[in-house]
Parts: sequence; C-alpha cells; structure tokens
Amino acid sequence: MQLSAAPYEERLTAPRSWWLISFLAGVSLALILLPFGTLPLLGGLVGGTATAAVAASSYGSVRIRVVGGSLIAGEAKVPVTALGEVEILSPEQARAWRTHKADTRAFMLLRAYIPTAVRVEINDPADPTPYLYLSTREPQRLAEAIRTAREAAAA
Repeated sequence: MQLSAAPYEERLTAPRSWWLISFLAGVSLALILLPFGTLPLLGGLVGGTATAAVAASSYGSVRIRVVGGSLIAGEAKVPVTALGEVEILSPEQARAWRTHKADTRAFMLLRAYIPTAVRVEINDPADPTPYLYLSTREPQRLAEAIRTAREAAAA
C-alpha cells in the first residue's frame, strides 16, 4: 500500500469530562451496593468505573485517516478519486448540517462534543451517499489532506 502525499490521522477522543462522569458512575454503583457491605461497595466502585470508562473509550476510539489513496472514517473507506469538494464547516454550519440540512442518505461520523466538521461530496454515481459529514478538531488539515491525496491520485 502506497502512502498518500499528505497522510492524516485523527482520533476523535472523548472529552475529559467524560472520564469524571465514568468515575461518578462507579461511585453511584458503589452507593447502591453500600447496604451489602464493604466488599460489594468496592466491587461496585471498581466495576462501575471500569465499565463506564470502557464505554467512553470505545465511543472515543473512532479514527479519521487519509492514507494510501483512501479516506478512512470509522467503518467507511472511500477512495479519494470518488471524493468531490471539501467544505469546512463552522460550528454554526456544522450544527445545521447535522440537524435540519442533513440528508438521510449521508454518511455521518459525528461527535456532538466536537463543534467543527467537514462535508465531503461523493462523486461516484454508483454510490447513493451524497456526502460525508465528518466531525474533526482540525478541519483545515483534514481538508488539505483530502485535496492533496485527490491531486496525487489524479496524477
């Protein structure tokens, strides 16, 4: 596999506040188990915290990559030759495109805790997906990586 001219990789990690919430979920379970004794209380604290942390980590483990002539976003893998224009969305535009402007056929990799996004058109007539909506903390870098990879694939 040949790498693209401008490889890009981003992991959409969960915000720090979610880790505090994971700990508080463990404390809640510990308090529920308090009437059963100290050992169940400690088990609830550890087990509840660990379970909530695993859930937060798995939700925040999705990656967006531009590598090897493809855009890989979560479970979607699209060749850059099938991609069209890349639009960088401000927080207000991103909110509009994930709510009232959204197309039900679009592939949306969104994380509500990330305010910015990009919208990438799909030019493949065989693909019913009109565009990709990708939440990203670095929309300019992602857009530039897609453009560079698309130009490299066309050459």
